[in-house]
Amino acid sequence: MRSPRCEDARVALQKQGYQFFSPDATAAVKPCMWNKRALKGGEMCYKHQFYGIESHRCVQMTPTLRCNQRCLFCWRSFEHDVSAERECTPAEILEKVRGLQKRALSGYKVSQYVTPDRFAEALDPTMVAISLSGEPTLYSGLPEMIDLFNAEGFTTFLVSNGTRPDVIARCHPFQTYISLDAPDEETYLPLCNPAEEGSWERIHESLKLLSGRRSAVRTTVVKGINDIDPAGYAEQYEASGARFIEIKGYMYLGYSRNRLSRENMPAHEEIRRFAEEVAGHCTNYRIVDESPISRVVLMERTERGDETE
Repeated sequence: MRSPRCEDARVALQKQGYQFFSPDATAAVKPCMWNKRALKGGEMCYKHQFYGIESHRCVQMTPTLRCNQRCLFCWRSFEHDVSAERECTPAEILEKVRGLQKRALSGYKVSQYVTPDRFAEALDPTMVAISLSGEPTLYSGLPEMIDLFNAEGFTTFLVSNGTRPDVIARCHPFQTYISLDAPDEETYLPLCNPAEEGSWERIHESLKLLSGRRSAVRTTVVKGINDIDPAGYAEQYEASGARFIEIKGYMYLGYSRNRLSRENMPAHEEIRRFAEEVAGHCTNYRIVDESPISRVVLMERTERGDETE
């Protein structure tokens, strides 16, 4: 029997559009704003601009709602972070993912803004972003799930806080994202509130795994908190060897509004200036693109070896 807390969280998330893989687990699918906007012929998200991802054919999902950090800037609700009572198997997730995406988008079939061809494409997704909620490396079947998606022809993006390097080492997505949200541990601890000691050191173990992979380090910049020490960020980016760096502004959205203020949301011009400061301290990275609407600047490594994943 599910706990009342788990049941309350499930009901609240279903009202937000979460489609659960099973009544007794917290693996879920939820189309993002950009997916729906692209479905109606509108703009695609910055991942299309930066990496060629078609937003209307992208599934945003998570194998678990559990997380081992409480980041102040996270738009998710900590109240809805529940322990899964049963983990879905990787095969179960693969089997059901298209059907859940179809269910989530079914209402758009009759929209005057959605063409039949575009709707058909949306029901045949090509991309899986493992980034909806929770920390995916807490799911025991993550490496196998990614392998199944890859074998099925999906492009996979894995977004992780980096606190489980042993799991990251066993995962082989198309692109690995690791979050680095502070230039030092002193800034990291109150901003990300890790549940486990040694998380800062484990994040850096994960960063060391990125060289030779198709990979990205993502920094969420919270104005007045972690927009400091560009040289410190540059040093860590250089040490990672990641192909891409995304420096992205915090957005005053969702449940983060209970923890931060609108003043903590930087304008894109401020993100651009900060990225330029960071780039000024880098030897192997340069700014190559930006998306003002998403307040994100992309840096790319100028010298890299062959990528194995």
